[in-house]
Amino acid sequence: MTKQKATNVHWHEGDITRADRNRFLGQKGATLWFTGLSGSGKSTIAVALEAVLYEHGKLSYRLDGDNIRMGINRNLGFSAEDRTENIRRIGEISKLFVDAGLLVLSAFISPYRADRDRVRELHRDAGFEFIEIHVDCSLETAEQRDPKGLYKKARAGEIRNFTGIDDPYEEPESPEIHLRTDRMTIEEEVGIIIDYMKNEGIILID
Repeated sequence: MTKQKATNVHWHEGDITRADRNRFLGQKGATLWFTGLSGSGKSTIAVALEAVLYEHGKLSYRLDGDNIRMGINRNLGFSAEDRTENIRRIGEISKLFVDAGLLVLSAFISPYRADRDRVRELHRDAGFEFIEIHVDCSLETAEQRDPKGLYKKARAGEIRNFTGIDDPYEEPESPEIHLRTDRMTIEEEVGIIIDYMKNEGIILID
């Protein structure tokens, strides 16, 4: 856990509460954390889910690995230390969005179980919903898809510290949702997530 450097700082509460914002938006803020190998389908599912939520009048925001690394995390690489800091920052960003009442669709490889557990703990300690979604497929399938050509470069030694090749991926032990994208359609995957959120009272959709 990163230590607090600044001293004499205190969280300032406003007059409008998280419950107020949830009522205003007609939904309960939550982080949906998509984790899996590159090419497993994390971003594809998040984009499709975002569209379905929008159609039903639900406000969400998608946090994507490449997008984040082009901005707030542009100073981070792919070492184990940088990956941990990358996920820590994203966890804090997700928490702020959840406090605002949004459904946060966080799509990141996030290969280390301990890093994901810290984000879960961050949400749990604040009383926020955290839904871990294991976007699962075989390494062979991910390599066959290889939408960015990254596996090919990693196999050729042009990319180092690539998850699944020369860096490990630690699968979730007890995710709230487990999707097998090499066996399911995108419609089935989105439907499972929507049903879970409805059953948990996060969203109301007729």
